[in-house]
Amino acid sequence: MFKIYSQLTKFGIVIFVLLAGLAGYATGYFVETPFSWTHLLTFVGGLYFLSSGSLALNQWQEIELDKSMPRTKNRPLVTGALTPAAALIISITLTVLGVAMLFSLTAMAGWLGIISVILYNGLYTYIWKPKWIFGAVPGAIPGALPITIGYASCNPDIFNLDSVYLFLIMFLWQMPHFWLLAMKYKEDYRAGQIPTLPTALGDQKTLFHIGLYTFCYVGVAIASPFFLQTSWLYVLAVFPFAFFLMKEFFRLYRSEGRERWFAFFMWVNFSMLVFVFVPVIDKWSFLFLHRV
Repeated sequence: MFKIYSQLTKFGIVIFVLLAGLAGYATGYFVETPFSWTHLLTFVGGLYFLSSGSLALNQWQEIELDKSMPRTKNRPLVTGALTPAAALIISITLTVLGVAMLFSLTAMAGWLGIISVILYNGLYTYIWKPKWIFGAVPGAIPGALPITIGYASCNPDIFNLDSVYLFLIMFLWQMPHFWLLAMKYKEDYRAGQIPTLPTALGDQKTLFHIGLYTFCYVGVAIASPFFLQTSWLYVLAVFPFAFFLMKEFFRLYRSEGRERWFAFFMWVNFSMLVFVFVPVIDKWSFLFLHRV
């Protein structure tokens, strides 16, 4: 039963969402505020239920699409391991519970949770994804909101520069991440009649757009001192990851996407965690280094 539940809620993606959310939470947390396990666990629970419910609802919405794609034909709603009615009840319950828990922290966190569901399960699922080859670009907005929800759970002023930095990193990261997968599973998307860059424009133009967003993504990471306070860790972590990420991209580009696909994919994903957690370590390192 747990396997079915984890497949329905895409547990692996949820873990990634929680890590991003925790980075936002730790960055937005006021140093002067006494730490509260209740507050932290409420946030983790709220974001977990929200993301799990939203992802489960997406599977309910896309049952017919999943049937047509080899990559998704083993999902529980397609195989009949779970009925659509049960999946809908689970998804709505989890989503409502998650939103309620976030509202108990701050109104801003709760409203951002609602907005993320509307954008992902509404606009992205029904309009951007099935009708636009660049649907991943506006679709990256709800994908980036978990880190902002984490920030808003402690500090409702989400337009602070440090919050903007975290959102931009999460937003820009998603285009290389998604378009790489779209290249890898191009025939799946073609079978499902989903317009993506590889199916509509080909791999070479897709690599161009991946490179464009990767440059912007790395540029924001390198420019992080303009958004927030940085220290020695910025030089030791951000610069090496930015360098090797770009190095892997050029190797991928020169091979026209035939070589080093997985290496670049992993560098993209791990770099995102580095770029959002370096500010966290910088902010809280005084606890361990006795820095004032």
